[in-house]
Amino acid sequence: MEELLCFEIQDQDRNCRIDRYLSGQMEGYSRSFIQKLLKDGKVSVSGKPVKASYKVQPGERVEALIPEPENPEILPENIPLDILYEDEDVLIVNKPKGMVVHPSAGHYSHTLVNAVMYHCRGQLSGINGVLRPGIVHRIDMDTTGALVVCKNDASHQALAEQLAVHSITRKYRALVHGNIREDEGTVTGAIGRHPTDRKKMAVNEKNGKPAVTHYRVLERFGAYTYIECELETGRTHQIRVHMASIGHPLVGDTVYGPKKCPFPKLQGQTLHAMVLGFRHPRTGEYLEVTAPLPQYFEKLLAEL
Repeated sequence: MEELLCFEIQDQDRNCRIDRYLSGQMEGYSRSFIQKLLKDGKVSVSGKPVKASYKVQPGERVEALIPEPENPEILPENIPLDILYEDEDVLIVNKPKGMVVHPSAGHYSHTLVNAVMYHCRGQLSGINGVLRPGIVHRIDMDTTGALVVCKNDASHQALAEQLAVHSITRKYRALVHGNIREDEGTVTGAIGRHPTDRKKMAVNEKNGKPAVTHYRVLERFGAYTYIECELETGRTHQIRVHMASIGHPLVGDTVYGPKKCPFPKLQGQTLHAMVLGFRHPRTGEYLEVTAPLPQYFEKLLAEL
């Protein structure tokens, strides 16, 4: 069954080529996949199929029909991993910027899953199916840091239960726009899909799920603030949505913050999953790892 994705063009996207616009909206789908959708007449504006060169206008409604995914063969790939911890049950890696966690339609290679399949020689939990073996939680493509992979179904089940009751420690480092007045605070607000933009999430009390983010200021740079965020819940784009909702979007986040990044060399949001802690699924003992800040983040802080 085909999936229908709908987007409403905003003023800031005026005259953007539709292939470029969709590449920005449909995270996880490759440019070539989007080009094929356009070529096959699967993308329409106001009910009429358009070509890749079509330039969108504010207020237009774009619809994309995504074909039912085939059962692709996901292959192991010898991609280097920055391993923070490993034993017979779990693997914790420091995910780099720009790497997608698991394959999706039109994007079946060069993901973290391809890398861990090679590293673990296929010894991964199968609870989440062929596209997400071993994956119990995710972080965004341009977010860096600690992510746990489960090597068997028992460890996957145990960690999924800890996630469900919010007992896993997850601390992030972020750089946000503006000078946060308070030294610390808590943002609460249910998070759900944005009503008109599929790629975006939003504070949505009516249709969202409860979400809580605690933050504390680490350093102030006048126009920017360096903070630590601790997740009580783990909703999609939670920190990005919550900080934007209080007027302090993440630096580099052109989805929830300014469309023009003040630091042009940044690739996406400045967000790093620094601390990850949980009860080990086999021993029951608390295990915590720290992923060092990536070089680009250290350099940016030094510049500021």
